[in-house]
Amino acid sequence: MTPDTTPSSVASRRVHVEAPHDSAVKHVTGEARYVDDMPEPKGCLHAHLVVSPWAHARLTTVDAQPALALSGVHAVVTAADIPGVNDIGPIVPGEPLLAEAVVEYVGHPIAAVAAETPALARRAASLVRVEGAPLPAVLDLRAAYESEHWLRKPVEMHRGTPETVLPTAPIVLTGELEVGGQDHFYLETQVALAIPQEDRDMVIHSATQHPTDVQHLVARLLGVPQHAVMVEVRRMGGGFGGKESQATLIAGIAAVLARRTGRPVKLRLDRDTDMIVTGKRHDFLLRWRVGVERDGRILAVDMDLAARCGWSVDLSPAVISRALSHADNAYFYPHVRLRGLACKTNTQSNTAFRGFGGPQGMIGAEAMMDQISRSLGLDPLEVRRLNFYAPGTDRDLTPYHQRVEHFRLPDMVERILASADYAARRKAVDAFNAASPVIRKGLALSPVKFGISFNKVELNQAGALVHVYTDGSIRLNHGGTEMGQGLFVKVAQVVAEVFSVPLDTIKVTATTTDKVPNTSATAASSGSDLNGMAAMAAAETIKGRLVGFAAEHFDVSADDVTFADGMVRAGNHAVTFAELIRMAYAARISLSSTGYYRTPKIHFDLATMRGHPFFYYALGVAVSEVAIDTLTGEWKALRTDILHDVGASLNPAIDRGQVEGGFIQGLGWLTLEELVWDKDGRLLTHAPSTYKIPTGRDLPLDFRVDLLADAPNEAPTVFRSKAVGEPPLMLAISVWLALRDAVASLAPVGYVPELHAPATPERILWAVMAARVATEAKDTANEHA
Repeated sequence: MTPDTTPSSVASRRVHVEAPHDSAVKHVTGEARYVDDMPEPKGCLHAHLVVSPWAHARLTTVDAQPALALSGVHAVVTAADIPGVNDIGPIVPGEPLLAEAVVEYVGHPIAAVAAETPALARRAASLVRVEGAPLPAVLDLRAAYESEHWLRKPVEMHRGTPETVLPTAPIVLTGELEVGGQDHFYLETQVALAIPQEDRDMVIHSATQHPTDVQHLVARLLGVPQHAVMVEVRRMGGGFGGKESQATLIAGIAAVLARRTGRPVKLRLDRDTDMIVTGKRHDFLLRWRVGVERDGRILAVDMDLAARCGWSVDLSPAVISRALSHADNAYFYPHVRLRGLACKTNTQSNTAFRGFGGPQGMIGAEAMMDQISRSLGLDPLEVRRLNFYAPGTDRDLTPYHQRVEHFRLPDMVERILASADYAARRKAVDAFNAASPVIRKGLALSPVKFGISFNKVELNQAGALVHVYTDGSIRLNHGGTEMGQGLFVKVAQVVAEVFSVPLDTIKVTATTTDKVPNTSATAASSGSDLNGMAAMAAAETIKGRLVGFAAEHFDVSADDVTFADGMVRAGNHAVTFAELIRMAYAARISLSSTGYYRTPKIHFDLATMRGHPFFYYALGVAVSEVAIDTLTGEWKALRTDILHDVGASLNPAIDRGQVEGGFIQGLGWLTLEELVWDKDGRLLTHAPSTYKIPTGRDLPLDFRVDLLADAPNEAPTVFRSKAVGEPPLMLAISVWLALRDAVASLAPVGYVPELHAPATPERILWAVMAARVATEAKDTANEHA
């Protein structure tokens, strides 16, 4: 039975309404149980890692005897002790759980200790003697890019003939942008509890966004079939992509130690170790040439997008693919070549992070738009409008050859220009800057067009399991994981809507691989789209059986059976939902069903980088105003206005929270959060004392968030909603552009500020100094003219 997903198909009283997060009260009272809060099983041991002190070295000695001599230490494992295959590569092989002959970054796990207390495990780990012969290391992204030190061969998106159009363009501009990485800084660090079972089975409680990946790779490590490993996740204290593939390292080590000792083992990383060992958002080096008309219309683009992947492949090919497919953002490039470069460095293996490469590609498009407008002395807003996609014309084809449809951005821009009073504020900012020698203001608008679906087509599927009990209560399980984003309550709302029962009728249970198998990661902003549709399919199957039973029992047409507000009406007969369930059970009607969903219409050829990878686009637009102190580089966000398209929101309260949180995380990435390594490859920013994330003081003083009203998704998604997890992060590009605008006010027309990301006070101050030098040079030239 194919469910009707249009908002008008049901009396929408349980979706499209605000409902609290299912664990909101438990979060604030401390009752929400995370992996580290679980009662430890009898005999539980605690693990600690032994990691490399070198960025690149050949191991010569790993001596565990001093550690094993301590009372209470039960095991020290190295690569030689792994019973199966020492490989946790999520895409391609070649990523060992524990280093074998060579270590490739400072923090690379070499061994792990299991002891009776965390303190003892830490002490024992410090006694493991590790010796090695240092090897040459590549630590800098620019050095890796310029020496072509690739992890994988370059990939390319190509359309038209940029190689012939660029040289003949009226104006050709070149640009470069450094875009920093970002630590996930989830409140709950990486953690797993492995509990050995009979028959070599293993139960793992893991803080992971991808239980199936943990299951499959732990089975590989242990040398057992996948059915021998069960992974369970009730909730995570944040994930942001950092617990997609990286959680396997933690779960894998706990499982290997549990197998070795025959006892439960818990591995929880402290904050410093977590930041030193695990991967981050990829930092990028972007270089481009763009040919334009004198009015700012783009003719051709040639851009390199070089990513610091770190020491191993991890998820980097997919991250780079998504970066390429968002390097156009909202703009049509008539002729284009985008080249993705996977640079190998001897640093942490970078991984998924909210946006998954999309933000790095998108900021390249926005930097290029800013460069075009400022170089030509044009209004940045008008240059953006001029280059927008135009569906239904010859200006609607993306670099990956998908046609853009349902493009609401031009209308959304008009709406936010009015609601944010943009024109008047633009004049006010210019007037303020003309009279202010020290404090300068900036104002900028930036759009977001973010593709929804995994680029790897096979991941766009989901399963669910729904049980209805004889008292009318409902138990729901699906493959999505809850990390604070509100997925569980949204999917519960979908099921409640199908049956037209109160939301508290639904109990959502922990995600576990023994209930719904072969799940995809909760990632790519697809959690509600995939799992909501799978849960709807399961609920609709049961509902279809109930309708058939009621029609037969009450001798009415199936069309005369309706569900509303906890009641079921069949012609002139009315019973409660619970009463109907008891009747159906007595008549031996199945009250349980699986549900399955696969995203339609999508396809993508990874070899040619062409296809239709996205089911639809999530859209948004933001206007931000900032003020900078030109003497210190300090700055403040004065106001941000956001208009975001979430389709027909399943839960406006949850969606608004995602928009606000995503924007703030993006603001941190672009202005505050800076990763610094020393000359030997040691990460220096590995704790809150040295790594600054946004706080309440960094919020815009005036923060206005609106969800686009009366705008159901044109694509047949779950009740016509749209994904919301990742797209809002990129709205923070408006803040970075506003900072550039403030710096540009110090320089003559035609000057393009050099402000890389993150735009820390130091970088802002350097940009201010460069702008003043440009002004002085212009003044000197005028004097001599």
